[in-house]
Amino acid sequence: MRKLSRRHIENLKKTKSAHYSNLDEAIVALKETATTKFVESVELHANLNIDPKYADQQLRTTVTLPHGIGKKVVIAVLTNEENFEEATSAGADTVGNDELIEKINQGNIDFDLLIATPNMMPKLAKLGRVLGPKGLMPSPKSGTVTSTLETTLAEFKKGKFEYKADKTGIVHVNFGKSNFTQDQLVENLAALYGSIEQNRPSGVKGKYFKSLFICSTMGSSIKLDLNTFV
Repeated sequence: MRKLSRRHIENLKKTKSAHYSNLDEAIVALKETATTKFVESVELHANLNIDPKYADQQLRTTVTLPHGIGKKVVIAVLTNEENFEEATSAGADTVGNDELIEKINQGNIDFDLLIATPNMMPKLAKLGRVLGPKGLMPSPKSGTVTSTLETTLAEFKKGKFEYKADKTGIVHVNFGKSNFTQDQLVENLAALYGSIEQNRPSGVKGKYFKSLFICSTMGSSIKLDLNTFV
């Protein structure tokens, strides 16, 4: 059995039996357990009453949090040459066409997000095996297939990002950094919860949320009462 560090043992003492119904108190505990020397990311883990193998129980959507997540997103745009200047001016880090497709096909992926114009979708089909497993395949549902590059790039540069439930029905989402202020983390977490709630799949029957936990990268899990956001 792996030996726990003294820091982790101390964190467990603070949170093991705790069950938070107050969001401010939960965030205080979260920040207190983020004790490493680097700035940790903070995450929400929401276990949902869904079975993603059914189309009407899948959750995949986008959200823009009030204070972002503290990460600079590197964006690539796949489009026709006549749109290159517009995409670059709007903040795209990489813009290309056939040469970008070939680069990606060879496994050279140096971006966090890929946006494509609709006319590029037929060419994108062959990249499914490369982009799919990494969650980078553009899709209309996630807003990454668009004919309005300037608007779309502005939204994603402001912090818009995609999240989805995994195959077990759990959503794992970053909602900021441990050095964010108390209010920033509370507001981001509330907005994220609201997004998950608003995008409840049509096939869900009965209770939607099964459990909610928050944690920092190296911190222990902090359990939230299911009525915390009510």
